[in-house]
Amino acid sequence: MFKIAVIVNCYNYAEYVERAIRSVVAQNRSDCELVVIDDGSTDASWEVISRTGVTAYRIENSGQRRACAFGLDQTTAPFVLFLDADDELVPGALDTIVPYLQPSIAKVQFCLSRVDGGSTSLGSAVPEPELIREPGNLRERVRRTGVYVSPPTSGNVFRRDLCELLRDADYDDAVDGIIILAAPFFGEIVSLPVELGLYRVHTRNMSGVGRTIDTDKIEQHMKRFEHLIDHLNMIMPKDSKSRQLDAKRTFFYLEKKLILASINGDANRYFQLPRLIGVVAQEYFSLPKKLVLSLFHILVALLPVSMSRHLIEIRYRPEQRSVGALTKTLVGNGH
Repeated sequence: MFKIAVIVNCYNYAEYVERAIRSVVAQNRSDCELVVIDDGSTDASWEVISRTGVTAYRIENSGQRRACAFGLDQTTAPFVLFLDADDELVPGALDTIVPYLQPSIAKVQFCLSRVDGGSTSLGSAVPEPELIREPGNLRERVRRTGVYVSPPTSGNVFRRDLCELLRDADYDDAVDGIIILAAPFFGEIVSLPVELGLYRVHTRNMSGVGRTIDTDKIEQHMKRFEHLIDHLNMIMPKDSKSRQLDAKRTFFYLEKKLILASINGDANRYFQLPRLIGVVAQEYFSLPKKLVLSLFHILVALLPVSMSRHLIEIRYRPEQRSVGALTKTLVGNGH
């Protein structure tokens, strides 16, 4: 039986998809099941994919989540890696990952080296190795903050039963949503502080660069987060259901709520501040990080709207952030 399936999902990435495919083939592992899904590309992606000779399917455009779910139906391996078509695995990546694939493991996550469109190193990883090493009970971290340190899609290997949750996530188009959030509740998380893949930063996946903060996007992501938490509460294993999650009490939600209120000049931001600072004080963050976060949110709440907005834009400016999730929360981002 195959130990791992790699599903490459592609939408209009003709210039990169062959690199992604070749990076998997070069792993030279007989226990790797490779499938490529062309999600109705309108460029030359299908022609590029076809000439590689790997197992591939061309479907009507339906979005990343549905394309990856279709890929699940074409594979049988008990563990799955969804590789974005503009990303790559480094040589020997699967040799490092496969020994960790055991029934008790819900997810293996690893760092990705940031490169530009021409594969030139940008000198940092996502997430940084020291962040992925963070100890602590990840279930409790999700309960209290709504998040934990996790790489983008291509830096995760999921147990297949976790991937099946994608089929009921009709509120979402992304893959790195419910299955990342739910993973700590379904088994152990193995975090490897090594760079086993390439995360390509280019003009199309950094489409928010140079834009001002989009309040509509903030509201959309808050709503998406509520849907994610509702879904997680529904599918959480029985031993966890006695402690349901409340999206509106998490750091993630409260922070976005304060930022939105500050941008809009809502007087309620003053009353929201103490609750958010109280949540920060109780979190797993280091003391220096707690102090920095607290100062940031105090300034955001108390400064005039124009200065507050500028401060928020500095913190979340896309070209200065290595973690895509923060960028997607505050600015527009392309498919």
